[in-house]
Amino acid sequence: MKKIILSLVLVTGLFTALVSCNDETLDPVASVSQSIVLSAPTGGTFTLSAANASSDAFTAKWTSSEFGFSAAARYTLQVIKSTGSFDTPGVFPLGDFNVSEVKDLEKTITNRQLNAALLGAGGTIGSAQSYKIRVVGSPLNQSSSVVSTYLAVSNEVTITATAFDTYDEFDRIYVPGSYQSASGYPNSSGGSWAPEAAPKLFSPGNDGNYVGYVYMNEAVPYFKFTTGPNWDVNYGHQNGGDFEVTTTSTTKTVTTGAGDLKGSGVGTYRLSASLSGATKSVTAQKIDYGLIGQFNGWGSDENLDFNTTTKKWEKTVTLATGGMLLRGNDDWGIKMGAISSSAADANLMPNVPIKLKEGGADIQVQVSGSYKVIVDLRNSANYTMMIVPN
Repeated sequence: MKKIILSLVLVTGLFTALVSCNDETLDPVASVSQSIVLSAPTGGTFTLSAANASSDAFTAKWTSSEFGFSAAARYTLQVIKSTGSFDTPGVFPLGDFNVSEVKDLEKTITNRQLNAALLGAGGTIGSAQSYKIRVVGSPLNQSSSVVSTYLAVSNEVTITATAFDTYDEFDRIYVPGSYQSASGYPNSSGGSWAPEAAPKLFSPGNDGNYVGYVYMNEAVPYFKFTTGPNWDVNYGHQNGGDFEVTTTSTTKTVTTGAGDLKGSGVGTYRLSASLSGATKSVTAQKIDYGLIGQFNGWGSDENLDFNTTTKKWEKTVTLATGGMLLRGNDDWGIKMGAISSSAADANLMPNVPIKLKEGGADIQVQVSGSYKVIVDLRNSANYTMMIVPN
């Protein structure tokens, strides 16, 4: 009997040792903890507008996170309406920090950056509302199961803020046409040819040069340009219907009160208008953007779908870590990517939008998984991409 008991003890001890050794090979997993202290701001009222967009809102100050193991960390400011949930916050990336001990960190946030987070939280433009903010930290260079979980959070701080329409910062023109009702841009009566409800092209430099993307869900769409949400000043081609937009980039002169411009089927149209000089011109091209990258071996594009409710382009896809781009018309000469190849601009994390530009650098997916990819091309001064886990 003693031999049997001794054998059981030895087997149990060996099993425990094997499990313990195996545990040591796993990525360290820390539970969500409130190890970050957000010391600034402590509150306040922030009235944001296009006029003060470049001014500083506040300097966020927080302590570095403790995960229970040594790791560089990525910090994000999360914003929700006071009645909302941190499951779906507005976000602003605070940056990556490599510190080996608890340390005070800080980042100055402009009104423009805070405004983007407020709108991401579902804030109402022009209305003073109560919001909660907090800082979250997640470790870098860990497995996806660790990175995708917020491992450290701060205390919550309540602020009052008024958001503004980001489009107010830039001059714009309007693109009314026959396509509006079928494409998600109807007027109050459900009709088309309505400048007040039409998509807009923006001038990032406020210099009379406008550019943007417009989705037209019509077999033969017709359209024009107006300088306001009315027909007071409108531009078209001198030979109505003669300017047909195809997948080849074409430039034509436009004049006031002239005929319609013509599209070539359902799809996305890149439109740019130069209205600053004596000769006015429009350059147009039909471009269907798709996703291409490491996730599909840089093979054929996964075309985006236009959401007529949100006015954004979307695609549900399983992404792999590594590079990714938007490519137009299956042509490497037409691409859209990150505004630079730096980690701060190109690294794409779940629920954190990054800016895009035409001809940009590879977007670097940081965490593999199934995502809804959301691309917002409504404002040419602020093209963005975000991935939301399914």
